[in-house]
Amino acid sequence: MKKLVAAAAACLALVTACSAQDRPAQKAAAPGTAGGVYPVTLTNAWGGDTIDKKPLRVATVSDGDTSIALALGLVPVITPDTEDGGAIPEYKKRAMDKLGVTSLKTYDDTDGTDYEAIAAEAPDVILGVNTWGMDTDYAKLAPIAPVVTYAQKKDADTLPWQERLKVAAQALGKSAEAEAVIGGNRKAIADAAAANPAFRGKTYTYVVVHPEQITFMSYADQDPGIFEDLGLRKTDKAAGYTAKDNGVSLENLDQLDADVVLVTYPFGDEGLLSASELAGNKLFQSLEAVKNKHVAVVPAENTLSSAIAYPDALSSSWVVEQLTPILAKAVAGG
Repeated sequence: MKKLVAAAAACLALVTACSAQDRPAQKAAAPGTAGGVYPVTLTNAWGGDTIDKKPLRVATVSDGDTSIALALGLVPVITPDTEDGGAIPEYKKRAMDKLGVTSLKTYDDTDGTDYEAIAAEAPDVILGVNTWGMDTDYAKLAPIAPVVTYAQKKDADTLPWQERLKVAAQALGKSAEAEAVIGGNRKAIADAAAANPAFRGKTYTYVVVHPEQITFMSYADQDPGIFEDLGLRKTDKAAGYTAKDNGVSLENLDQLDADVVLVTYPFGDEGLLSASELAGNKLFQSLEAVKNKHVAVVPAENTLSSAIAYPDALSSSWVVEQLTPILAKAVAGG
């Protein structure tokens, strides 16, 4: 399974062959000054540079960055091969169909970013606002083309997809398009929430069955994403879990109880428990949510579970479309 990339980005990184160490860092341009007006000068966690004209050839270093390019109406000149020969996710295929392409040129990212393959495409900029690998990649990408990335290293884990999209859009002269994407997503959520008033105020627990543990994914500081946008809220038990301490032992499955419990099995038979094994667990069966049938499985095979975990500019509205009926059934219960 390919590595999944998480949220990242706050400011543009526009770097040429000169390294950040060779010159002083430059101040970021004022917000709103780069909506198609060049040159654009912005900073990043490794330095900064100026992009002189509107980029046309864009390379990406993560699937989330590919989503950003497609959402802004650009077909990347090269992207990592995140599909592993599998089917293209529906939300990505829709965007590609709209842009009139059936496939994307890719490089094998099994061993990480392929710098030579990216250089061979002579990109105008490289998008890296949605990756954890910039600490390793930056020095090797910067000599190829300006790198659009985040302002602080901690942003790799914290910034929402909307901010990452705005960062990229500022560099690409696509700020108006970015606002349209954000507005469309906001409307999709608002419409779904209005159509499902029963969601409001219901507590939820989102559980991911990993190979090594059952994970309390809706921990206190976890990005609430679509669940809370639709009106649900985390349980009080969420305060006892963090990104680094979110495992639930079989003896503590009662911690999962909520008005609604959602479970996903992205690793299939390689998970700690199969769906049937968890459903047959006596303690799990004792949960009020289980007894009243307020439980639902979030499918992984159509990439919904990963899209929930790692929202991006392209998948968010599709997640609303796919998740809303699952939530509605779970809230209604038996």
